[in-house]
Amino acid sequence: MSTLQLGLLYGGATFVVLFSGMPIAFAVGGVALAFMLAFMPAVNVAIMAETIYSELDNFVLLTIPLFVLMGAAVGKSRAGADLYSSLNRWLGRVPGGLGMANVLACSLFAAMCGSSPATCSAIGSVGIPEMRKRGYSAQLASGIIAAGGTLGILIPPSLTLILYGVVTEQSIGKLFLGGIGPGILLTMLFMIWVGIRYRREHRAEAAGGADAAQVFDWRARLETLPRLAPFLAVIVVILVALYGGWATPSEVAGIGAFACLLMVVTLYGCWRWSDLKPILSGTVRESCMVMMIIAMSFLYTYVMSYLHITQ
Repeated sequence: MSTLQLGLLYGGATFVVLFSGMPIAFAVGGVALAFMLAFMPAVNVAIMAETIYSELDNFVLLTIPLFVLMGAAVGKSRAGADLYSSLNRWLGRVPGGLGMANVLACSLFAAMCGSSPATCSAIGSVGIPEMRKRGYSAQLASGIIAAGGTLGILIPPSLTLILYGVVTEQSIGKLFLGGIGPGILLTMLFMIWVGIRYRREHRAEAAGGADAAQVFDWRARLETLPRLAPFLAVIVVILVALYGGWATPSEVAGIGAFACLLMVVTLYGCWRWSDLKPILSGTVRESCMVMMIIAMSFLYTYVMSYLHITQ
C-alpha cells in the first residue's frame, strides 16, 4: 500500500469513527492503535505508554487543570450568577440588553476559564431561563449562549490555544496575545447581532428594556460594582502579569486559580467540603478529559510521522 493510500485510509477511518459518536480521545487513540498493530513493528506498541508519558511530561500542560479550576470555582458557586445579574443591571434598558448581558457575561467568564463548555454551562444555566421568562424565543436564547460560549476558545486563557501551542510548539503567550483582538471584536459583533435580532422579533414589551423588572436606576447599577470588581481584578491581573512579562502562562494559571478560590471562599462562603467538592471534582473530570485528548493526539501524530503520512 502506498503512502498516499495509507494516509487516505488513516484520515478516512478517523472521520468515520469520530462521526460515529465515540468520544474524541478514544476515537483518535483507537485509530492510532489499530494502525500501529497493522502497519508497525510490535516494539512500537510496547513503547506506546513511554511515548505518551514523555510527551505529557511538559510543565506548560500544568496550565490546563489550573485554568479549569478557575472556571469551576466561579461556575459552580454563586459567583457566576452574580456576574450575570450585575451585567444585566447595566444593560437592562438597552433593547435586547438581556441578551447582550449574556454575551458579555460569556466573554468575561471565558477570560477566567478558557473553556467553551464551562462557559455555556455556567452562564446558560442562569441566562436561558431568565431570557425565556422575558419573552426571548427558545432559538434566540439558546443561540446567544451557544455563540457566547465559543468565545471560550478564543479569549485568553484559552485551553484550545494552549493545546495548539503545545502540539505545534508555538509560544502560548503569543497565541494568547493574538486571541484578544478577535475575541473583543466577536463579542461586540455578537452584541450588535442580538440587538438587531431583538428588534426584528418586535418584543419590546416582553424582553429587553421595556419590561419594568428590567429597569434599574444608577444607584442599583452602582451597587453591583463591588460584585463585579473581583472578576475584573482577576482578569486584569492575569493579562497584565502575562503580557507584562512578569509571569509565565503556568505561573499566571496558578495565580488565577488561587485568586478565584480565595474569592469564592471569602466572598461567597464556599469553605465547606460540600461546597468545594463539586469544584474539585468538576476540575478533575474536565482536566482528565482534556489531558486524555492531548495524550491520544500525540499518539496519533506519532503514527502519522512513523508511516510518513505527513510527508
